[in-house]
Amino acid sequence: MKMPPPASAAREQHIRLNKFLADAGIASRRKADELIARGVVKVNGRVVTELGTKVHPGDLVTVEGKPVSPTKHLTYIVLNKPKDYITTTSDERGRKTVLDLVPLKTRLYPVGRLDRNTTGVLLLTNDGELAARLTHPRYGVEREYIVGLDKPLEPRHAAQIARGVELDGEKTGPAEVLISPEDARQVSIILREGKNREVRRLFEHVGYEVRKLHRSRYGIITVRGLSRGEYRHLSRQEVVALRQLVGLA
Repeated sequence: MKMPPPASAAREQHIRLNKFLADAGIASRRKADELIARGVVKVNGRVVTELGTKVHPGDLVTVEGKPVSPTKHLTYIVLNKPKDYITTTSDERGRKTVLDLVPLKTRLYPVGRLDRNTTGVLLLTNDGELAARLTHPRYGVEREYIVGLDKPLEPRHAAQIARGVELDGEKTGPAEVLISPEDARQVSIILREGKNREVRRLFEHVGYEVRKLHRSRYGIITVRGLSRGEYRHLSRQEVVALRQLVGLA
């Protein structure tokens, strides 16, 4: 007589719905909980709104009517983003997106955003949990930018940005600002938060126009060796290092 599997083995086959969605690259667990609460997630055709719901092998999960498959292989990409590409998975106006440059079958999502005219390091992955932590200000992951200004940056303005300025009623976090000794219009800035258009707005706040903006580093990842529009897979060591930065390893 064949014995049923032990209860512990059966439990191991169950997975919380928010983790299932995060593993599939749909969203972080926290954002997945928000999707569940909004009633846009179905399991086997039934709307699920109870947080903590578990799914089983073979269950059909959909988000806003689209089937979600469990991700068996996590992918990590760094793209040297060129200008004139939108950092999104699709664009209603038909503009070119960064995913047009990474023609993989795996569904990937950008980690944060770079605006249309900003170039440089852009991470793409289907690891929802890692992506959420990399962009969360709690973890303070460094983003380094090379900035070209319309006029030389005065040291007093560099110090003002470094201390933090008030944007939209909220003070920005401390930054590291380094003026190039060869040309004071060329500036390096390191931020540990990722607010919308923050670099451009910081310099606009103290009276400068950003003419050129390039992200040279995200955490420990650079685009060294990549031409504009080229991408590569992260090494295992790089993935481990990123996960260590945000407490996942």
